[in-house]
Parts: sequence; C-alpha cells; structure tokens
Amino acid sequence: METEYDFSQGKRGAIEPKTTNKTQITISLDDEILVWFREKVHLAGGGNYQTLINDALREYIQQKRELSQ
Repeated sequence: METEYDFSQGKRGAIEPKTTNKTQITISLDDEILVWFREKVHLAGGGNYQTLINDALREYIQQKRELSQ
C-alpha cells in the first residue's frame, strides 16, 4: 500500500455510465409491490427488480394504447 495517492485526475460519479433514454427518479411504492417484484427477480435467479417494474409499466401503457385505438 502506498503512503500517498494522487486523486487529482479522479472523477466523481457512478462507476457505470447511465443508460440512455432513462431518467433516475425516486418514487414511493407499497411494500407489497416491492416485495413481489424482488421475489420475481430472486426466483428468476437474478436480475433487476427496477427493470421488471419498468417492463410492467411499459406493458400496461401498451395495453391502454391498444384499447384506446
């Protein structure tokens, strides 16, 4: 281990670049909703519950659009 490190060229922020066409927000969900999505990810052997929520919302919107046409 070095006694001193040079962070003068360091950059703050996320390690992974953000995906385009996505906006990070904070929302409040019912606990049972969050538990359900997390369980789905766990049973699938991994993944991201936020992606599942996004997919569910996208499917809901698509169904509503089809009904209104």
